[in-house]
Amino acid sequence: MSVDQVPDQMRASVLTGVKELAVELVPTPPVADDEVLVEVAAVGVCGSDTHYFRHGRIGDFVVTGPLILGHELSGRIVAVGADVPDARIGERVAVEPQKNCRRCRECRAGHYNLCPNMEFFATPPIDGAFAQYCVIRTEFAHALPDSISDEAAALLEPLSVAITTMRKAGVTPGSSILIAGAGPIGIICAQTARAFGAAEIIVTDLVPERRERALSFGATKVIDPAAVDIAAAGLDVHAFVDASGSARAVFDGIRAVRPAGTAVLVGLGNPEMTLPIEHIQNLEITVTGIFRYTDTWPAAIHLVASGQVDLDALVTGRFDLEHAAEALEADLDPASLKAVVYPR
Repeated sequence: MSVDQVPDQMRASVLTGVKELAVELVPTPPVADDEVLVEVAAVGVCGSDTHYFRHGRIGDFVVTGPLILGHELSGRIVAVGADVPDARIGERVAVEPQKNCRRCRECRAGHYNLCPNMEFFATPPIDGAFAQYCVIRTEFAHALPDSISDEAAALLEPLSVAITTMRKAGVTPGSSILIAGAGPIGIICAQTARAFGAAEIIVTDLVPERRERALSFGATKVIDPAAVDIAAAGLDVHAFVDASGSARAVFDGIRAVRPAGTAVLVGLGNPEMTLPIEHIQNLEITVTGIFRYTDTWPAAIHLVASGQVDLDALVTGRFDLEHAAEALEADLDPASLKAVVYPR
């Protein structure tokens, strides 16, 4: 359809209060000259979505008005802005759900994920994708091969987190890596570490079902951190990734890193933690975090299209807009990995 044929309103699941969602008719977002209108096909539920749903805030990001959640998405381009070729209409795409300013110091340095003026889907006050349509700048609508399903395409977003993590961790063929947490990000990190060539992929989790599941998604070994002292187990890994947010997991995981190794903090936990500073200093451990991603979708598409990462197998629940609240609570089941919402 052309821009002038876009419906004025669309259905959306709107967060109206803590644990309060309503399916409403809301204005369809206007399409700027450099943007495309995407008819949303599938939206993965992220931990940040559940946090806003349950608590109304994440740190300094506070929900102060109605908000549409969801930032892991795929869809089809149905209209384009004046500066975008009409040939894009009809393309299946995975959406990189952010809009940077292009002008600040970080953007000009190529670190657009750190843009202080970033508008990121489903981060107050920017609406997300639990809706029939969304708009995104054309360069952040990544064309997909037919071999990638709508569900897998939506999950290219958390895969992008894992790709950024592996790049930061310096994972190369033959590396050893310890991953704390076998939730969605930990499992995707395990698969991605395998795709990057890691020879030893150790995953820790307190839940037996999650440890067992990690073995089918790339882990070469799993450990119960309640039964084994991770810091004293002699793991001696090249890299540690925390996907749990647990202060104890972070402390012990850093202690398991060999000299000149790297620790990457991905999980959301306490804003302040105690770290093993002597170990970090004496062994010259690099400790860093990640914040979203930069230029990862091409790599993510390749990893899925080539069969090196299986995202379809992560989907454990499917919900329509009317049952989005159930999707946001699905993580309470230890057997759940990824819930997907279908706004059509």
